[in-house]
Amino acid sequence: MSAVRPALDRRTLLRAGLGAATVAVVGSELALPSAAAAAPDADLDWVIDCAGWGARPPADPLSVSTIPTNKIIVHHMAFPNVTDQSREQAVKLAHDCQDLHMDGNGWSDTGQHFTVSRGGYVLEGRHGSLDRLRAGDRQMVSAHCPGENGRAIGIENEGTYVTDTPPQELLDALVRLCTTVCRQYGLHAHDIFGHWDFRTTLCPGAQFYRLFPGVRRQVFRRLGTRLTDVPARRWPDLWRFVSSPAVQVAQYLLAYRGYPVTPNGTFDATTIAAIADWQARNGIPVDVDATLTGPTWEALVPELDWNATGLPVQAVQFILNWKGYTEVTVTGSYDHATRRAVQDLQTLHGLPRTGRIPTSTWCALVGGVVRQSFQRR
Repeated sequence: MSAVRPALDRRTLLRAGLGAATVAVVGSELALPSAAAAAPDADLDWVIDCAGWGARPPADPLSVSTIPTNKIIVHHMAFPNVTDQSREQAVKLAHDCQDLHMDGNGWSDTGQHFTVSRGGYVLEGRHGSLDRLRAGDRQMVSAHCPGENGRAIGIENEGTYVTDTPPQELLDALVRLCTTVCRQYGLHAHDIFGHWDFRTTLCPGAQFYRLFPGVRRQVFRRLGTRLTDVPARRWPDLWRFVSSPAVQVAQYLLAYRGYPVTPNGTFDATTIAAIADWQARNGIPVDVDATLTGPTWEALVPELDWNATGLPVQAVQFILNWKGYTEVTVTGSYDHATRRAVQDLQTLHGLPRTGRIPTSTWCALVGGVVRQSFQRR
């Protein structure tokens, strides 16, 4: 995960009013809002809490977000793919991670809310996260993904998965944890994303990311969700305090629509102005934070056929290459390698393997989730 020192999400502060957006935590003592609506306690004895693995106390007071949790962001730790799957290794992992985040990154505590070891052990990361999960009301403000730290539960997974895949023990534990998080916070399987959907990073690794549709399907089944309750497309809600490859895709498309935007993956002033203008021109509510809402994406993406050329094809090729399709190069010409990669991505997400790029394929390309991914298979 990124070593950039995070600040409290600006939206967390703006939405609740400066000074009222967070609730202080000193050590492990949590001062909760008196009006917090708590969900029934969950059986979470299988999660090793901070005391159970001997965590250091936080270096500074921690905070509870006052805005709703709306997603899960999954990471890999870029740590070695060890063969030791013992509880002792999981505890060592938690210590190593906390030491890196506090002593190396200068953070107050472990950055993520929860950690999953290669042996399938689940550990509390940031102090207070397990209590908040039991309550199911608000999350700890974290440090795992700048721009999303007040509204996304962060899960780090031991290992590095650019070329390798995680062991089954890790995947099983991740599914169990994601299912529990969804139940407690009122989330859905289509609210599970990867770190690079919201940050310019190689995390969670191309090979791990390929498994996400399957992870979501397992969570979907465990939750007992009806297919009709899944939106046709759940787009990533990117806003002006994040940077990611998908932001660069949006910039390619804004440039295609005639805006003087440079595709660089960062929400600069020109990008913010272009999004606001595009929303206004298309009858979409103009978001103060330049959020790429679902309707904004739906209006922005063009349907592409095999004879497409130019900036939209460059956008497709860029995001495919970033997400592990290294045979694809950014040429702006819809070549054979691009078509094969698109077909592979369509298969992963349960979409028709046409090689053409309609709206739902665009959604999958930029890290979103489509309803077809959950159809029985």
